[in-house]
Amino acid sequence: MGATATTRDVSIAILCGGRSRRMGRDKGLMPFLGRPLIQRVIARVRPLSDDIVLITNRPDDYRFLGLPMLPDVVPDRGPLGGAFTAASRARAAVLVLVACDMPFVNADLLAYACEELLARACDAVVPMTAQGPEALHAAYRPASCAPAMSAALAEGALQMTAWLGRVRTYFIPAEEVARFDPEGMAFVNVNTPEAFRAAEQRAAQCCG
Repeated sequence: MGATATTRDVSIAILCGGRSRRMGRDKGLMPFLGRPLIQRVIARVRPLSDDIVLITNRPDDYRFLGLPMLPDVVPDRGPLGGAFTAASRARAAVLVLVACDMPFVNADLLAYACEELLARACDAVVPMTAQGPEALHAAYRPASCAPAMSAALAEGALQMTAWLGRVRTYFIPAEEVARFDPEGMAFVNVNTPEAFRAAEQRAAQCCG
């Protein structure tokens, strides 16, 4: 990380919620190159901070990791509910949010997002792609984002992007994202068995 952000400034929350309907089982616990996918995600974000928390309503399943766990403050409200739990309980000035089903989480891109968050004095820094914003591979100021998330939840919102217009958000342009992620792998998620197998094969071939 650069001079504007250190590991002491950052908390990391990994969302381990969701019902995995298309997968048929908990994605985070499925073996990916020989170990649970969640362990791979943790290893990839750990250079950013040792302050890592799992947002999960199934703590017994993840207890083997030895990490702090938090259940949803507002249950059954999708990714936004999990993000609000993380933001309302974060201990650091900067919160990094990622999902447990992203095997190619990019720590360099996240570090850049953290630095931009502080340099631009904004509340959220979210990468932008041709498919739209990637709000679960992004950096936030929990103190200002938690109230906005809460307001969106009170209105019935579920999606992570539903509240971004309420805070000062900087969207990292796609061409800037490509500097850190030239192969476009950072935001790959594994929602189906086919996607899981394809990601595992890609990881085995190119990037471990």
